[in-house]
Amino acid sequence: MAQSQVRTLGTVLYENFELLDVYGPLEMFGSIGPELRLVTIAQKAGPVTSTQGPQTVAHYSFDNCPPLDLILLPGGLGTIAELENEALLTFLRQRAANAEITMSVCTGSALLAKAGVLDGHRATSNKQFFMLAASQSDKVQWIDKARWVEDGKFATSSGVSAGIDMALAIIARLYGKERAERIAAGTEYEWHQDSTWDPFIKYLNQGDASQLPPPASANG
Repeated sequence: MAQSQVRTLGTVLYENFELLDVYGPLEMFGSIGPELRLVTIAQKAGPVTSTQGPQTVAHYSFDNCPPLDLILLPGGLGTIAELENEALLTFLRQRAANAEITMSVCTGSALLAKAGVLDGHRATSNKQFFMLAASQSDKVQWIDKARWVEDGKFATSSGVSAGIDMALAIIARLYGKERAERIAAGTEYEWHQDSTWDPFIKYLNQGDASQLPPPASANG
């Protein structure tokens, strides 16, 4: 892609997504300016409710979504239901095939794995519910100790706040490290640049399963 060409980053939303999974990375990506267009997508356009309560409006539906250069997929308590949402999984398969980089935060990697797009790649996920992602595919090389993992056109982060570090790493990759550092400084964020830094590995698979909703159909 020519340096002057505008990229489009699409954030894929679903009910009960984790708020910081979306807005942490978007704070960083939104600091790029006119070179990066940010859009939001859901199965149906309109407001989508996060686990924490605030809603985010999806600009586009799966049917009228524009071409995407970058994809951001959050995790959250809604991941369980979405694992059975074939419309979402199909959308991810189709769009990841043509995207420059597809990113997930937290349990979003479980959805990418279920869609089959991570087959043959290294990936990570939320520590406390790591097996939720790992159980979706044995064709993925799951890395438990990592802040984030980059493998080709895919980038997956550990839980929630780790998405911010991953976002800055992708900004450095696409726009230069100096720019990523300026953005981190401008937001007064201490960027962890070592992708293997993972003080939360001690909580591996220690999440309380009672926090997770039961499996449901996409419209259940």
